[in-house]
Amino acid sequence: MKSLLGCALVMERHKPYIAMLFIQFVYAGMALFSKAAMAKGMNPYVFVVYRQAFASLALAPFAFFFESSKDAPLSYTLLCKIFFISLSGITLSLNLYYVAINYTSATFAAATTTTIPAITFVMAVLLRMESISMKHLYGVAKVLGSLTSLSGALVFALVKGPSIKFMNWYPSHHQTQISDSSSSSRGDWIKGSLFMISANTAWSLWLILQGPIVKQYPAKLRLTNLQCFFSCIQSSFLAIAIERNPSAWKIGWDIHLLSVFYCGVIVTGITYWLQVWAIEKKGPVFTAMFTPLALIITAIFSAIMWKEALHWGSIGGGVLLVVGLYSVLWGKDKEDRKSEESEQKQESKEEVI
Repeated sequence: MKSLLGCALVMERHKPYIAMLFIQFVYAGMALFSKAAMAKGMNPYVFVVYRQAFASLALAPFAFFFESSKDAPLSYTLLCKIFFISLSGITLSLNLYYVAINYTSATFAAATTTTIPAITFVMAVLLRMESISMKHLYGVAKVLGSLTSLSGALVFALVKGPSIKFMNWYPSHHQTQISDSSSSSRGDWIKGSLFMISANTAWSLWLILQGPIVKQYPAKLRLTNLQCFFSCIQSSFLAIAIERNPSAWKIGWDIHLLSVFYCGVIVTGITYWLQVWAIEKKGPVFTAMFTPLALIITAIFSAIMWKEALHWGSIGGGVLLVVGLYSVLWGKDKEDRKSEESEQKQESKEEVI
């Protein structure tokens, strides 16, 4: 009985970790499905609209039935806050990301996405939602771990080195050399870089703002559904303004529909809700630190599905990434434990008094 209770407590404590690992696998699938849809000629702005529409429709019945009993009044002020958070974190970040890819390269996009944990950490510190205590070992571990993880992710994406011979499943396959950066002018590259940094900053801001908004509106399913609905409306206006060709909105029973369904229902719907839950439990920096793992997962599946070769530079970057990630999570865990111990001591003192 005690062992079962202990296992249950361990599982309860590690739920945020399991949830974030699941989220990164889902995001890796999103990259693969999105790549397939864009390769077949789907407009990225239209893709975002359909994705958010599917998410809104999928989440609506669950939000109604599972959270109908929750007392979560929605004032006009709170509704405006949710609207602008949706605009910042979902609408702007997604559309800016796809615009940036057109100006830069896919490799650069994947590499800069891994800057989200560092941007989130800096923003959280500036907003005093996260603390840096260099006097303690866990504070040093968080800072050095963030830098190591970011460095590892950049090395993983940008440093190739020789290919891994024993993992070359398709020796007869001739690798297609894609050099998006060489075909782009310097001005376009700078413009794309700024767009990508803006997209990552918008997403980091969304992660930061989820904590306070959940406290004001604790019905997480309804909150996620509202954000998806607002993002769908916002993205629709943007897509209509940019894409005037009606044929771009046509969608059939093909990879376009499958990709939109997966990204809408699984990614935007279920995963966003899980991410909001994880932020409430562990904070935005904890959630953001798992972002680089999607890069490794995507590369492995790309090697299998798209016949892309893995390189030793990627392995070295992956090792750095995992070490840095473990360092941050260890520091965060030690900090949380110390905070809990301090609260318990304070409560004990108050009871004595």
